Order: sequence, then C-alpha cells, then structure tokens
Amino acid sequence: MTYFDCIVVGSGHAGSCAALSSLEAGCQKVLIVEKCPPAWVGGNGYFTAGAHRTVHGGLQDLLPIVSNLSSDTVDRIDMEPYTRDQFFEDIMRLGNGKADPALVSAVVDNSRDAIQWLARSVKVPFVFSFNRQAYEVHGRQKFWGGMVLSVEAGGKGLIAAHQDTLGKAGVELWFDTPCVELLREGNAISGIVVRRNGVNISLKTSAVILAAGGFEASSELRTRHLGPEWERAKVRGTPYNTGDGFQLARAVGAKFTGDWAGCHNTAWDADAPDDTGARDVTNQYTKSGYPLGVMVNSDGARFVDEGEDFRNYTYAKFGRAILSQPGGIAFQIWDAKVIGSLRKEEYGDGIVEKMMANSIEDLALKLSSKGLKNPDTLIRTLSEFNAAVERRQIDFPSQEWDPAIKDGLSTQSSGCLLDIPKSNWALPINQPPFMAVKVCCGITFTFGGLAIDPDTAGVISEESGHPISGLFCTGEMVGGLFYNNYPGGSGLTAGAVFGRKAGATAAKLRGGV
Repeated sequence: MTYFDCIVVGSGHAGSCAALSSLEAGCQKVLIVEKCPPAWVGGNGYFTAGAHRTVHGGLQDLLPIVSNLSSDTVDRIDMEPYTRDQFFEDIMRLGNGKADPALVSAVVDNSRDAIQWLARSVKVPFVFSFNRQAYEVHGRQKFWGGMVLSVEAGGKGLIAAHQDTLGKAGVELWFDTPCVELLREGNAISGIVVRRNGVNISLKTSAVILAAGGFEASSELRTRHLGPEWERAKVRGTPYNTGDGFQLARAVGAKFTGDWAGCHNTAWDADAPDDTGARDVTNQYTKSGYPLGVMVNSDGARFVDEGEDFRNYTYAKFGRAILSQPGGIAFQIWDAKVIGSLRKEEYGDGIVEKMMANSIEDLALKLSSKGLKNPDTLIRTLSEFNAAVERRQIDFPSQEWDPAIKDGLSTQSSGCLLDIPKSNWALPINQPPFMAVKVCCGITFTFGGLAIDPDTAGVISEESGHPISGLFCTGEMVGGLFYNNYPGGSGLTAGAVFGRKAGATAAKLRGGV
C-alpha cells in the first residue's frame, strides 16, 4: 500500500496552504487528491477577488508585501489601522454573537502572520484593493470597511501562485480522483480510499486534511438544509462542492456544528449560468454597487437598506434577500451622478446587460420587459425615495456624500420616514441617464461544517469530544465560524490560518511519530 506523510482532500486555497505547511513542518511525501479535472483546479478560491482580511497597523505595515504602488500613489492613500478587536468584533457582530469565540480568535490572532507567510512562502502577489475597497475623495484614495488586501488577477492569481509553489515543492496532485472512504486503525485515521481510473485504491497515511468545500453546488443539499427556495440559487463557483467531505467525516464519527441553514450569498448577474461559475468571468458576475443606488424587486418596491453598512459587510447576505423576493430577482438602479463610480469589472460594457433611459418612466417601461411587474410602483417608489432624500438634505444641509465613510446621508428626517430606510449614501435618483441591471441570488459557500480544535484544526469526535487522531479540516468545511453573514475577505484568511495549523500538526504524526 502506497504511503504518504500527509494527504489533503481538495486543491483549493485552504488545501494548498495545508499541503505546503505540512512540507515546511517536516513532511517529505505529500499528496493532494481532487475529484475535479485539471481544468477546474483551485476550488472556490479561483472564483474569488482574492480579498484577504487581516489585522494590520496601517499603510506602512502593509507596504512591504504589496506590488501595485508608485511613490505618488502612496502619498495619496488614507488607510486606518485595522485592530485585533475590530476584526474580532466584525465577525461576532455579523454572526449575531453566535460564532465560536475560540475559532474567531484563532483566525484574527493569526491573520497577519498568515498573510506574511502567503507573501513569502507562496509568493502570492498581494495588491491594495483600490478597485473594490477605496474611493477617491478630494484627490485621495480612502480605504473603507477594514479590508484592504487583494491579489493581482484575483482568485486566478491566487491559485496560480499556489500551483506554482506546490509544483516546485514536489507535492503530488491527483485529479479526477475522488476520496470515497477514510480508513482507520483503532481510533486513528490510517489512510484513505480513492477512485482512480475507475478503480478503488487504498493509500496509507498518518494524516488526512479535509479541504473539500461545502455543499452549495448540490441542489438537493441546499434544499434540505437551506430551504426549498435555494434550489433556484445560482452557483457562483466550482460545481464540484457537493458535500462529499461531510459524508467522509460522518462515517468516522466527526462532530458537526455551525449554521447549517446559512451561507455566503450575494447579488449576482441574473444572466449568469445556473449551476456553475464561469472560469473566464469568475467574480465579475458579482453586482455589489447597490450602496450607490437602490434595489427594487419585481413589484417595483425596495426591500433592503442599501446603506445599512459598507458593502463588504452586507454583500454576503443580500443574495438571500433577493432570493426571497417574487421570482427571486431584483433590479439595481442608479443615475448619472454615480454610474461612473461603479466598478468596471462588474458593470463594464460586455460584462452585464445594462438598461439605460433618460427618464424614470422610460426606465420602468424597459424593465417591464425584463420581469418588472408593476412599472407604476417603481415610479412611485423612486419618487418617494427622492422626496425623502431631499427632505433630509433640507434638515441637514451641511451633510456631504462620502462613499468612503458611513456618511449618515439617509432618507430619514423629521418630516419623512421611509418604512425601509437607506441609512447612508442616499442621493436622489434624478439625473439622467438612468441605469438598471437585473440581479438574482448567487451562492458562494455554506456555513455549516465540522467542529475543529482551534489550535490544531483537528476534527472533533462526536462521541469523545476530543480530536480524531490524524484527521484535520480547513476551508469551507469548518463549522462554527460564520453565522448568517460574514465580513468580506475573512474566508480566504481563515482557510490559510487553519490550513497552516492543520499542516503543521499533521507533520508531527508522520511515520507514526
């Protein structure tokens, strides 16, 4: 029986971090098994924008690891430090206080070191995320929402860096090779069974790291755990995340935990493919410009507070709100004042179908052919919205619109209170041309998963309450970290943190040590 010091199930960002970490910690022979073909390497990480959230001390702290700056640009950047307490509180706040504090602390406290490791050991080409996390205000680039780091070429660049480093390090990667069983000797993991070229093969190892993603690509499991309406959600990433890893873990008595009715979801292009992301377009199907405008459902009514918080604190839950609307669709609407501020990679020509009009009435008419049922309601909704914004401006004439801060420019005033407010960045939609795009719900990954030890990433046994010897977990299979919502950029960071922990602990078991 062929022996490996460590076997990782899954070729995404988290699994790659685990494999590389195990090598650094002393493993000699490491294997990644992946059920997808080579063309789909990278899991969901490939489909991301490469955002990594981390504790940092401000601009000077991060300058050494980024590569997209000139001296002139540096002089025009405003970037506040992002503290340990802020990061911790953001995860806990967005999870309604339900997240496991020990898991959250592990991610937060190890985030900066993980970023440094990715830059140094994996050669991840980090950049400042000007296009997603900064606005130019009075000639200065102002970062907002705590998250400032991305990767050159997004998820494509991230996975390319991993693949290059894995190849140079000598990690074997077997594609088209699903793991079908975990093997045990007594209470410890002793190997796995994979299906390769149509034949089941047993492999011996002292450590298995599960990094096989969630169940978002399975319509059956989405319906069972999230609800029947989730059958029609569009899959943002890989079609291979169908919950297989959870079946493997259940068979060896792993403990399950977390928000099994929750997931990361977002406003997504209504014309995107249904059951899989597109590897050429990847994250460009995201439609996250709603804080600059309004969203209405097919009845023509608003249904969320578009200015509730910064985009990277609301985008991972607003897809659910769209899904619950009639027909599971919505329309995002802006006017000429802000159209130029929308991200080109999401709203550029050739990326999305844009409905343009020189009057609200004409826009409503055009949208009626795209699924808008009540054009008159839309006209009335925007009229009431504009009146509320203008009333607020009368009451607070000194308030200025600033998309880089929570500017308090809202629809609420002493003379007018909308049932659904827009709490920040509220400008009247009154300057032609007007623009709208049709959106739906895209599901990214699911939140329910396996219980792990926050120090080692060891999978907890349901029976004993202690880690199962030789079994580890990282990435989107980890449960108990995110509930209901999450702060953007936390997922990739968590995958790196627990991947490194899993790899380092797995190395201690090599050869039966």
